[in-house]
Amino acid sequence: MRVRSFILLSLLAVFSGAADSTAQTDTISLKQAIAQAQAQNPRVRAALHRWESANHQIIQHYTPIDPQVSYLDSDSPNYWLGGNSGLHNLTVTQALQFPGKGLLQGRTAQRNAEIARLVYAAAVRDIRAQAETNYYQIQLDMALLELIGENVNNLQHVLKVTRIAYTASLATQGDFINAKFALEAESELLRQQKVTLANDKTSLNILLARRPDEPLEVDRNFDLTGVERSLDEVVARAVANRQEIMEAALAAKNQETALTLARLEYAPDYSLGFGFDHWLIPSFAPTPSHTQDYNFTIAFNLPMFFWSKNEDYRRATQDLAAAKDDLASIRLQTEGQVTTLYRQMLRSRETALLYRNTLIPLAHQAFEVMLVAYQNGKVDFVSLITAFRQEHDARSAYLQAVNQLLAGKVALEQAAGGSLQ
Repeated sequence: MRVRSFILLSLLAVFSGAADSTAQTDTISLKQAIAQAQAQNPRVRAALHRWESANHQIIQHYTPIDPQVSYLDSDSPNYWLGGNSGLHNLTVTQALQFPGKGLLQGRTAQRNAEIARLVYAAAVRDIRAQAETNYYQIQLDMALLELIGENVNNLQHVLKVTRIAYTASLATQGDFINAKFALEAESELLRQQKVTLANDKTSLNILLARRPDEPLEVDRNFDLTGVERSLDEVVARAVANRQEIMEAALAAKNQETALTLARLEYAPDYSLGFGFDHWLIPSFAPTPSHTQDYNFTIAFNLPMFFWSKNEDYRRATQDLAAAKDDLASIRLQTEGQVTTLYRQMLRSRETALLYRNTLIPLAHQAFEVMLVAYQNGKVDFVSLITAFRQEHDARSAYLQAVNQLLAGKVALEQAAGGSLQ
């Protein structure tokens, strides 16, 4: 008796500890999951660093290259840098581009930094979509786990009814065996669904940069609300705000700048120089009374091989045309994608509400009626199982419609460049 009492107390302690652990696990909302993923996910942080890196590269394109300073010690009779030299010369040379090139290159760098910002915004958007998808998947897993659990309970009732009917010789042994088989198969599905739920929680934990086995609870209620904006509003928002479209527009502007720079390849770059000569031996100087003088130099490159630069101009022209076509293509694809997703999302929502409000209650009522009718011997086992499967199929179809609705909302937000709320 003491051993049995100790075992019972141990089991109670374990169960109470598990209950306390479950109670301490806070339910994370969808907004909290999105915020944590956007703040902690390494992919988003890497895109943020690349954006900051691109911002630090802008000033370099507006700044000329460093000047060159040279010192000359000439006509030394002894050794290098020895005394009694004949001439000391100091020269400063600054290489410069043709006016306007640096300004155009700086604007290109600014656009590249803006493109990096859009890449970061797209990473935030995609991580939001992944967090929503994983969150909704856990909700669906929990609903499916509940559905399978109710199926197990219903099949237990079916097994009990068939056992009684078989004992009273009102049903065949095949009915009892089939009912038991269906119960065992559904119980196996229940065990597998628990593993699936645990794995999907691990996936969300990884996305949130948490430990894989960290306890996680989500809100069980589905968000079946639709999009308040009309289709035209969503399309207009997507065309104006989708990051890929804005990136393509900036890329087209960069190609326009590249075309201008290709034209400027015919314009020569140049360099300016300033020198100071100090003649230590007066007889070496231009005049004995003037041992110091100054000089100024200007040098520029001659575009003698101008025909080779024609290919750069033609290439830039083709790149600009390709960038404009890419922009038009992305816009058309976005409009078509948004339109398709919007229609499908509305259809999925109508289907989900139909099953939740009408078909599932009717199917459950039909199963209850068939269960009583089988007990009274008015219907056979096939009719009873058919009613059970009808309720199961109705609830499964409801979850599929919810899945399509939630997935459509996530995809629509991605195509529109962000949240539509």
